[in-house]
Amino acid sequence: MKFNPADKIQDLQYFGEFGGVNPSISDSSTYTFLHAKTMMDTFEGNAEGCYLYSRHSSPSNLNLGEALAAMEGTETANVAASGMGAITPTLMQLCNAGDHIVSSRTIYGGSYAFLKNFAPKFGITASFVDITKNEAVENAITKNTKVIYCEAVSNPLLEIADIRELSKIAKKHNLTLVVDNTFSPLSISPKLLGADIVIHSLTKFINGSSDTVGGVMCGTQDFINSLRSVIDGASMLLGPVMDSIRSASVLKNLRTLHIRIKKHSENAMYLAEKFEKDGIKMIYPGLTSHPQHELYKTMYNEEYGFGGMLAFDVGNLQKADELMELMQSRGLGYLAVSLGFYKTLFNAPGTGTSSEIPLDEQKIMGLSDGLIRFSIGLDNDINRTYIEMKKCMLELGIL
Repeated sequence: MKFNPADKIQDLQYFGEFGGVNPSISDSSTYTFLHAKTMMDTFEGNAEGCYLYSRHSSPSNLNLGEALAAMEGTETANVAASGMGAITPTLMQLCNAGDHIVSSRTIYGGSYAFLKNFAPKFGITASFVDITKNEAVENAITKNTKVIYCEAVSNPLLEIADIRELSKIAKKHNLTLVVDNTFSPLSISPKLLGADIVIHSLTKFINGSSDTVGGVMCGTQDFINSLRSVIDGASMLLGPVMDSIRSASVLKNLRTLHIRIKKHSENAMYLAEKFEKDGIKMIYPGLTSHPQHELYKTMYNEEYGFGGMLAFDVGNLQKADELMELMQSRGLGYLAVSLGFYKTLFNAPGTGTSSEIPLDEQKIMGLSDGLIRFSIGLDNDINRTYIEMKKCMLELGIL
């Protein structure tokens, strides 16, 4: 039977302490033991089903992790307090001083800043390449390279990584392929395409209500155990633990992800096609004009579409700001960072979510200050939205 990530979530059943349809929330930071030896065994990782301290693990976090691992098809997962709280421990666990990472040049600004500015403090360096050119990836590999890092759909230019080919390159050089799948949950299943570790910012589509931050790293049991090790585990020692109440909240929202992703994709596709016909150069993987459209089709889980993210360039920052402010005043969305909300969110990433990337490097990768990134919402009547957005563009001379 074909792997369907939403079915894997649906098949999980958790019962609350008193038979509730939602699992009980373990609202405790520490846990008691009837016997001192059990506590010792738990410290050493030899007491399955026992909990020591919530920075290490908790029932609520393990429930959410199990659901996300099922969704991504990995052995297990570890949740974190933010997306960066998943990305940074993962890379720190995989690398030591002197090691090297090959990264996509178009990634979330925080990920870029970590690799460019922070990781070198620990002797870890990175090279940034055009992830759509497999030859460039392979040419950047050195004898010290340990990781290839990319986003399945890149932020904010929506470039598509060829995960199958990157996996072949990683295996050839004995590297770990880490894929951030934040922009494309359910639509793409990186593990099935050859990724070793899959990361999400739970803050975005997976939670979907813009009321919490969270992250997850999905991988093998051995890797997740290493992250949780009290001796040298990056998650355990850096401490980006997710609160149990928030874990329970995200788990509830996860159950509607398949419905939301389909609607996000449907609405984004509608707007992308309409505005492209109007003469705007749209960036959206669902359009045949997107350079990696056919590649995306070879990787995606078709029923979930091409995702809810699209972008287009209005020429300069002033025009971008004017359009975003006008759209917000007309109730079409919010001028805000992040994504995956029920309402459309838009921002100019060159001066916002990607501002950590130096201007000269933004220019090289094709990121101008006039680019607007949209996270398309769950609008019931998307044609109504299109008409009102078009009015804003006509009013400002963009169309």
